[in-house]
Amino acid sequence: MNLVLTTFGAYLHRKGEMFEVKVGEERREVSARKVRSIWIATGATLSTDAVELALEKNIDIVFLDKFGDPIGRVWHGRPGSTTAIRRRQLRIADTSEGLRLALSWVLRKLDNQIGFLEQARERRSRLSGELTETIRFLREGRADATAIDGPLDDVRGRILGLEGRAARAYWTAVNLLLPERFRFEARSRNPAKDEFNCLLNYAYGVLYGTVERACVLAGLDPYVGFVHTDHYNKPSLVFDLIECYRIWADETVVGLFAARDVKQDMFEKLANGFTLNKQGKGVLMERFGAHLSETVRHRGRNVQRREAVQLDCHRIANDLISPGGGDGQRPGADVSWPEPEDEGIPEREKAT
Repeated sequence: MNLVLTTFGAYLHRKGEMFEVKVGEERREVSARKVRSIWIATGATLSTDAVELALEKNIDIVFLDKFGDPIGRVWHGRPGSTTAIRRRQLRIADTSEGLRLALSWVLRKLDNQIGFLEQARERRSRLSGELTETIRFLREGRADATAIDGPLDDVRGRILGLEGRAARAYWTAVNLLLPERFRFEARSRNPAKDEFNCLLNYAYGVLYGTVERACVLAGLDPYVGFVHTDHYNKPSLVFDLIECYRIWADETVVGLFAARDVKQDMFEKLANGFTLNKQGKGVLMERFGAHLSETVRHRGRNVQRREAVQLDCHRIANDLISPGGGDGQRPGADVSWPEPEDEGIPEREKAT
């Protein structure tokens, strides 16, 4: 589980092998064995003993800004794996092998978006025509992506352009799934211009932290990307990999609107947009945390969605240092990801 502090003035300290959270007169104890990460989203106080316990148990402490983006983290300084992984990652970043990895992530993103809209079409028959047209467009984009070849530096612009066109079509379709009063004009970042983008950006921020953690523990360098180019203090690989998991945030946020669980009093109005207040963060984090903890079928195993990210990063790291490192795969081949029918499918026997 992730231990999330969203209340201003919360105090986290150590009590034996437990974390204790105090908010006013209320106290809550959580076993360190059950905690995966500690997320601090507002003004809180931590004791040095609590930090020490987190480091002992390999629990990272993540600090989020008001938009949900991770601005810093505390964890032990030991490398997640052999440095040979990072050396190999650097060597292939601009090669045909790097292109194959990059395309596999783009294809996964498109497959996720297509699957999401297909499910929506089954539930929203009145939107069948519009959703079918978008699905067709995304499938055409997917076919174009598989045909991309050449040095990654030469084709990076084509990949980003294809992603951009697909994203505009996808978000136009997603907008139709929302209650009319909450529909948005376009995707907007920080600050979000509307309630939908406000929730979505915060969920994406949580995913950034999750993916970065998985990269480091697997021995990958979060700052050496493939599609996204290198810039100072830019975790380019995290930006690449998160594309494969954004769909979980999309599903959660659209689901909140579909269930009529989004209320105006969950937001604070800024001069140029919106931000989530404590209530909004609580509603989103509870629903998103449950979605990430749901058991799915992944590479032939039953795992939580959040654990699938770690498994994928370890698979990428192993592929990088294995003999051949994935050479010989066709462009767009599924080098490091499960088959589409295995990803994100909840176990049928899971209680609801």
